[in-house]
Amino acid sequence: MRLPRFPRVIGFDDGPFPRRAGVAVPLAGVVCAGTRFEGLVWGRVRRDGWNATDAVCRLLEGGKFLPQLHAVLLDGIAFGGFNVVDLPLLAARLEKPCVAVMRRPPDLDAVERALRRLPRADARWAKLLRAGPIHQVRGFTFQCQGATPDEVGELLQAITDRGHVPEPLRLAHLIGSAVVTGESSQRA
Repeated sequence: MRLPRFPRVIGFDDGPFPRRAGVAVPLAGVVCAGTRFEGLVWGRVRRDGWNATDAVCRLLEGGKFLPQLHAVLLDGIAFGGFNVVDLPLLAARLEKPCVAVMRRPPDLDAVERALRRLPRADARWAKLLRAGPIHQVRGFTFQCQGATPDEVGELLQAITDRGHVPEPLRLAHLIGSAVVTGESSQRA
């Protein structure tokens, strides 16, 4: 993956949602060129559902942003609780590197225990494992498909203003929480 001076990347994060089964969860996608805001897409996924991969694709396929993008970032591998994104399928459908960014390495035993409380736990766990190994490069923790860990580390560094949260994900978090609650949350 050869990066331009200002790589154009979209970052997806879910907004706050009620803890009721099957509720619609807001999904914000923010496009940045480098660290500069360029655009926004808005959609929904089901809490603990199965439509996260399709929802992201639906927001991008046929739209103006997809041809411009160098990569797609997700805030974690799941939205709305455990609506797990199929990362290899997402990368194949969009024909772009796709990256699930985490703030820290997850406690996989705790994640698996939580998944076991939901229907079709084995299928959810399999999607999680298909996303690939968890990498720690240049201070970032992530899973990736469609690019090498070193390329992704370089990309994440280029689109991060400060700290270890890439700007598209930081903005998606702030916008998602502001639209739902009326103000942005403190943690991004």
